[in-house]
Amino acid sequence: MASFINDVLNDLKKKNVNISDFTYILPSKRAGVFLKQELSNIYSQTFFSPYILSIEEFVEELSQLKQLSNIELLFEFYCIYLKNTSKENLDNFDTFSKWAQILLQDFNEIDRYLIPQEKIFNYLSAIQDINHWSLENNQTQLIKNYLSFWKKLNTTYASLTNHLINKGFGYQGLIYREAVENIESYIQTNQDKKHIFIGFNALNTAEETIIQELLHNDLADIYWDIDDSFINTTNHDAGFFVKMHKKNWRYYKTHTFKWVSKNYNKEKNISIIGIPKNVGQAKYIGELLLKQKNENNNLNNTAVVLGDENLLIPLLNSIPKNIESLNITMGLPLRIIPLASLFDKLFTLHKNNKAFYYYKDIISLLSHQFIRPLFNIKKTNLAENIIKNIQANNLIYLSKDKLISLAIEKKDIIALIFDSWEESPKIALQNCAELILILKEHLNLNKNENLLGLEYLYKFHEVFNILNELNFKYNYINSIKVLHSLYMEILNNETLDFQGEPLQGLQIMGMLESRVLDFETVIISSVNEGILPSGKSNNSFIPYGVKIENGLPTYKEKDAVYTYHFYRLLQRAKNIYILYNTEPDVLNGGEKSRFITQLEIEGIHNLKQFIVAPKTPIIKTQLISVPKTELMMSKIKSVASNGFSPSSLTNYMRNPIDFYYQKILEIKEEDSAEEIVASNTLGTVIHNTLEDLYTPLIDGFLSVEAVKTMKQNIAEKVFLHFHKIYKEGDITKGKNLIIFEIAKRYISNFLNAEIETLKQGNTIKILQIETALNVSIDIPELDFPVILKGKVDRVDEYNGTMRIIDYKTGKVEQSKVEIINWEDITTDYTKYSKSFQVLIYAYMLNISIPFTNPVEAGIISFKNLKAGFLKFSKKDKIGIGAKKDSLITQETLESFYNELKSLILEICNPEIPFTEKEV
Repeated sequence: MASFINDVLNDLKKKNVNISDFTYILPSKRAGVFLKQELSNIYSQTFFSPYILSIEEFVEELSQLKQLSNIELLFEFYCIYLKNTSKENLDNFDTFSKWAQILLQDFNEIDRYLIPQEKIFNYLSAIQDINHWSLENNQTQLIKNYLSFWKKLNTTYASLTNHLINKGFGYQGLIYREAVENIESYIQTNQDKKHIFIGFNALNTAEETIIQELLHNDLADIYWDIDDSFINTTNHDAGFFVKMHKKNWRYYKTHTFKWVSKNYNKEKNISIIGIPKNVGQAKYIGELLLKQKNENNNLNNTAVVLGDENLLIPLLNSIPKNIESLNITMGLPLRIIPLASLFDKLFTLHKNNKAFYYYKDIISLLSHQFIRPLFNIKKTNLAENIIKNIQANNLIYLSKDKLISLAIEKKDIIALIFDSWEESPKIALQNCAELILILKEHLNLNKNENLLGLEYLYKFHEVFNILNELNFKYNYINSIKVLHSLYMEILNNETLDFQGEPLQGLQIMGMLESRVLDFETVIISSVNEGILPSGKSNNSFIPYGVKIENGLPTYKEKDAVYTYHFYRLLQRAKNIYILYNTEPDVLNGGEKSRFITQLEIEGIHNLKQFIVAPKTPIIKTQLISVPKTELMMSKIKSVASNGFSPSSLTNYMRNPIDFYYQKILEIKEEDSAEEIVASNTLGTVIHNTLEDLYTPLIDGFLSVEAVKTMKQNIAEKVFLHFHKIYKEGDITKGKNLIIFEIAKRYISNFLNAEIETLKQGNTIKILQIETALNVSIDIPELDFPVILKGKVDRVDEYNGTMRIIDYKTGKVEQSKVEIINWEDITTDYTKYSKSFQVLIYAYMLNISIPFTNPVEAGIISFKNLKAGFLKFSKKDKIGIGAKKDSLITQETLESFYNELKSLILEICNPEIPFTEKEV
């Protein structure tokens, strides 16, 4: 396959000219590398390398101005803004930067297209006058300032451009305008220099003017890369710009147009493949490359063109291992490398300048892959210790001093990370720079293993150096918020460049890097609307109609640019794979691109179209089943000997696999700080408070006066137990204060209910409060002891009948403590777990002190206090008319014992595995 560059150079060779005398100007620097390669292939003799420039470099040389970065330009613009704006109307730098960047883009377009500045600015001002009824007398100050802004645009533009030119700097548009101003003098001083323009398409007015001037003075030649199918077709956007140049340039009235090729209609293998999501595309590209490598053993003429450059990382992880040579033309954006997240977290931590830091921000920082190793001391990691301490003590907001007290050995590191930035960008920059140096020292300890990390650090060292220089030079960075926005701006534009051989192996590039280059096999990803083409975007102060009127580009021209690049890639290629995302969304583009539809409608090529679905096996939900080994049986015996609690047995009823995890494997739930008081914490506080209030009354009868005295101590006791259980958690504000008040209200309401009961003439004698039980249960089938243990919340005598009471802070209905068939009590957790719990407490109490009379057992629900004491009841049938027996007799306990024994035997049976239930 002969490439376009090869054709151009062969054409020049036929003219017997000295190839070294030419200045070659191409759309990109990358194209220049391939041009040099083709020169060495075509010419066998030794010669001096010609002058090869990108169009931006050539124009900058013409203008004699140096291009400023976007950030520096913003600062220079602010200097002008301060001089030209009255103090009362001044925006701070942060506000200014939001609208100034859009205005600078508009200045850039106006200059690149050589629009008369005064004319368009006056036009824009007149539009705003009409929109806001400027002749009205009752304008607000806001409207007056707004209209004044538009009227001063021309003055602002003139001040900025004069300021920059005097300093020898410019933005791209200004450089282009100055280049046009200087073209005549350039021509006069370079009469012997011949310029060759290769592979251009969409030119702005400045570029058109420069090239045409050189052509008319016979100092240039230009080669277009356009196919007959595009330029001689009425409505094909791929030929939109070149067709316009051919028609409008006076040069072509007397000169031949070079060139219209006929490559597009040649036979091609085009596959259009729909694949779900970005990762799916990356994986499929990996499969295509593996196939290519196995068939050709050479990928020198293969390019992967990424429509969406966010696909780079997934693609690199999908490259087959047998592909050794590859070149990546795009850099790795700094914003996506791991170190970027560290400084993001630091800015998040310090942006509000608080003396206390939120625990999640602290944990996030201390857990970061670059920070955590700094806290290693021998085999201990102090960062982990700090995190555990935060979680154990519910520390929601912590000061720097508190953090130092948790890891005094690393106080210097903690001070550096958590020292307040005091809204001072200078302190922030110093601390970040110092942190980078500390990280560098740490990574240098194992340099060979941390080469990539050190490269990351070097790039971020450069970023903070840029910010430091800007802060020193301009002194407009007056807050952490402004510093963060500038940091993000630099981060979005900076890349970590890959090292590779630019002319060998697989080429991975973005769409713009593919200009002028040709490959035999092309894989194009993300061919979706919103990506290829990129679609509408209106980041401009200039209305659409004004752009049309003045010949400024709109989204239509932008679409035509993408159309050209897409079709140009297809021109000379033989094997083409076009991938699109079948699962469009807001972030990753829309439906499949119109380019694909256009290929279908053209009907020039046979298209292979298919959808690739990931090869995901049908995974049937398999419930886990764990057989009981000898070792496991030994552990079960140990658990039985130490005691089964009611909650552990109901846990087994709910799901045996949970019992296995918690009791056999002893896997505990990970501790986390309770930012908001958890329901179990609330329950424990209420239980403990009631224990304190009722314990002095054990073996005595309740009286109205005694209960009223209890009520006076509620607040003190609740606060005491919150402090003990919730530890250093804050209950003085927010939801926690509400929960604190709820705890007091629950207890107060309960005591009020007790008072009402007593006033009605009922007697209550307190027998036991929070009694710990530990009893042995006789199971003859087992050759080891089985213990039951638990804590009964309250045992009392109500009008002479013993009651066993379990407090519940949640809502419980009467139906939850009723059963019909004894066999069901250990099988259905949802319906019968409450009944099971109160009965097991009754059973344990009966073993401790056998009941001489029938007793009652049940629940008091703090969310259902109106229902009173919810007694356990045995019903004889379902539905209306069922008889209930709420007295627990020895016969009742015997029936319960049989079911309890069956449950324990099942747990201890080596033949019955722990089998997961669908919960």
